[in-house]
Amino acid sequence: MRERIEALRTRLERLLLWRVWERMLEVEFVDRSVALAGKAFVSFFPLVIVVAAFVPERLRRSIITTLTSRLGLRGEALSSVRDAFASSDDVRKATGIFGLVLTIFFATSFTTALQRVYLRAWRRPPEGGTGAYWRGAVWLLAVLAYMALLGAFRSILDGAAGIAAFVVVTVVVSAGLWGFSAWFLLLGRVRVRVLIPSAVITGIAMTGFAASATIWMPTMVSDNEAQFGVFGIAMSLVTWFSGAAICILVGACAGPVFAEDVGPVGSFIRGGDESVLVAGASPALPPPTRSLSLRDAFQSEEEQPHGPTT
Repeated sequence: MRERIEALRTRLERLLLWRVWERMLEVEFVDRSVALAGKAFVSFFPLVIVVAAFVPERLRRSIITTLTSRLGLRGEALSSVRDAFASSDDVRKATGIFGLVLTIFFATSFTTALQRVYLRAWRRPPEGGTGAYWRGAVWLLAVLAYMALLGAFRSILDGAAGIAAFVVVTVVVSAGLWGFSAWFLLLGRVRVRVLIPSAVITGIAMTGFAASATIWMPTMVSDNEAQFGVFGIAMSLVTWFSGAAICILVGACAGPVFAEDVGPVGSFIRGGDESVLVAGASPALPPPTRSLSLRDAFQSEEEQPHGPTT
């Protein structure tokens, strides 16, 4: 029986999906997803509300439409979020330009955590420019532009044909956003071509997750709100952000695994080139020196009793 299990494990380890799973263990995907979700809720989400107060009304409506539809909000939770955006005059008075700058400054903590995910997934060493605040600000502006664009498309596309077209547009625009995110946060050290699978996987996963949220999110919000009040809405939002973070991690980890494959999949993605990096980029860090287990997904490097994995 032991020999059969070992033979089955050997066959599974040859599969790309198995290697994606191992890469997710390597980046401690549970710990990273919780960190991303927490930072998104306490920094990125408030930033969207503040920034939306300073943009024109039509653009603000597009951002609200995208945000509420992606979160799957309905009922009182939807009204609460819309009220937060509707009081733009109060937000502008309370924030001011200096407060807006500080909000963007603190919100870059989310982009720093996201950049760390991509660097770990691609085994990139720390380089100059990592964690720069201007990178976080540029990425946040790209996300706001993405939300405004989807909101505009959603307002003009209706009916069965419009919904189908909107789904296609959402996948394409989402893939574009996450392709840019990977390239930008990896400091341009990874070739654009090899980032396409990661972008497509993340775009499809995020679109599917957002669509599913319209089914389960309203029930979760109403149940949590009945049990915990306003705090229950916050818990539901953190749950949504945690699921979205898992989608990002899957795409981030699948990208390098597919691109580095020695078989036909990797060769096609690389376009016949042996390297996934641009000319002059530092070599990748070595893989883990020990076997990984599910426990590695729940703890960061500092908490691991056997030392770092890379």
